[in-house]
Amino acid sequence: MRLYDLKQKEVINIRTCRSLGCISDLDIDCKSGCILALIVPGPGRLCWFLGRDFEFFIPWRCIVQIGTDIILVDVDEEEIRKKCG
Repeated sequence: MRLYDLKQKEVINIRTCRSLGCISDLDIDCKSGCILALIVPGPGRLCWFLGRDFEFFIPWRCIVQIGTDIILVDVDEEEIRKKCG
């Protein structure tokens, strides 16, 4: 599977049944080449505009299933938030 294919899928948290959005980037270990986390942008500051306050860093181990159009994850949303900038 290519990054382009992953970026087309919506990420759903199975704990809250809430959409976190779509993948914008990956965190990769340069030495091993393994994917460490999926990066999903958080909501915009004002009606999805004017930048973002945080991103979701979803550890690879938290992925439950990758389907044809969605990725199911099991995460505590407060724990995976990382401030932008």
